[in-house]
Amino acid sequence: MKRTLYPKFLAGYVMYGLIGFLVITTFTYRMTYRFVEMREAAGLYRESALISSSYAEHYFSQSMSLEEIQAPLAALASYLSGEIWIVDTRGTVLLNTAKPQTTDAPEVIPDFSVTDFGNKYYQTGTFYGQFTTEQLSVFSPITANYKVRGYVIIHKPTGSLVSYANGLITISYQTLALLFLAALIMLILFTYVIYIPIRRITKTADAYAAGNFDARIELHSGDEIGYLAASLNYMASELHTLEEDQKKFVSNVSHDFRSPLTSIKGYVEAMLDGTIPVEMQDKYLNIILFETERLNKLTSSLLELNKFGAHGMILDITDFDINYTIRMTVQTFEGICKDKRISFSLILTGEKLFVSADMSKIQQVLYNLIDNAIKFSHTDSSITVETTAKNDKIFISVKDTGIGIPKDSIKKIWERFYKTDLSRGKDKKGTGLGLSIVREIIQAHGENINCISTEGVGTEFLFTLPLAKENE
Repeated sequence: MKRTLYPKFLAGYVMYGLIGFLVITTFTYRMTYRFVEMREAAGLYRESALISSSYAEHYFSQSMSLEEIQAPLAALASYLSGEIWIVDTRGTVLLNTAKPQTTDAPEVIPDFSVTDFGNKYYQTGTFYGQFTTEQLSVFSPITANYKVRGYVIIHKPTGSLVSYANGLITISYQTLALLFLAALIMLILFTYVIYIPIRRITKTADAYAAGNFDARIELHSGDEIGYLAASLNYMASELHTLEEDQKKFVSNVSHDFRSPLTSIKGYVEAMLDGTIPVEMQDKYLNIILFETERLNKLTSSLLELNKFGAHGMILDITDFDINYTIRMTVQTFEGICKDKRISFSLILTGEKLFVSADMSKIQQVLYNLIDNAIKFSHTDSSITVETTAKNDKIFISVKDTGIGIPKDSIKKIWERFYKTDLSRGKDKKGTGLGLSIVREIIQAHGENINCISTEGVGTEFLFTLPLAKENE
């Protein structure tokens, strides 16, 4: 079973809730209770300090009696929901707002020592066993005549603190619930905005992996996912085209190899079984040689194109005279042109015109274009080769007055092995790779080549090369 991301996101969502709950019940609760305790202790300390500096100090200075301060302190204790004690330094309870005042047998706190509070002014517990429930006890010293005479101690049950802290924690739980709901909404949005589109992309990618390039991803968002879907759709279209081109390429290669091989095989078998007499074998051996050269030329062209496509083309850029290169290339066709009575018209700019390019590759371009022009030109016709300088570019044109190219075939002539219907009967030697090689070379130079043709009128190939600085 294939693992998906969605269960992981659901698990993460649940873990988010559980971790949030655990954090609130442990860390947040402890911090909240500690905050409430310290806040309440600070408030009680202020009250005890006021009592010690007023009522308690008056008592120890004998300006007020315990009976006089009992009533106001009891009212204050009721307001604070606690008990107020006045204790001397030995631990004798002089006043307790929760009990009536008795002077006969005052209560003594066993083992009482203010040092038990440590460096804090409060503590929690049963206060030396005086209470059955836990109390928050806050003390403040009573000074009279610059001497500590006793302490004001305020006790308050910690149950009220727990109730207050629980109220705050309830708010935290409610906040967590709202955050959990917000996370759920985000998860739903994530499902529809990200997860479902990714699932569609994955499903379609599986179809591409299986060879079905007709599948398409129906996503039209303007974000990165939409861009990815559009890119994959484009990739599938290109792969489909590449697959069709590959099939066509294999078919064309098979056809172009099969014809000469069939011819060679037939003539060799005929010579071996005596169908072709010995005196006529020279004629058919020349035919076999012709077909062999055709196969060799086809193989060389295929290897050259494969080299261009696999590793790019390594260019040896130099400055050379394109006019001289054109004149020398034209001279190599002198014998063929003489037989077909084809003349050349060279319209060259200046005596010398330097370009910056790979000289041997450009010679190959000129050779292929002129060779094509000769093949498809009529007898007693002319081929024009022209160079024109414009800005920092040199325009080279090779123009014939031959059979031309059909309008629907002009875009296809750059494809490997493509031959127009008009050329198939006329060009038995052609491999259909010349123009592919020409375009590869020109594009490797970062330049362009175009074809302008009218059927029955002629064809012109026009390409550009960068002007060399030497011309300046």
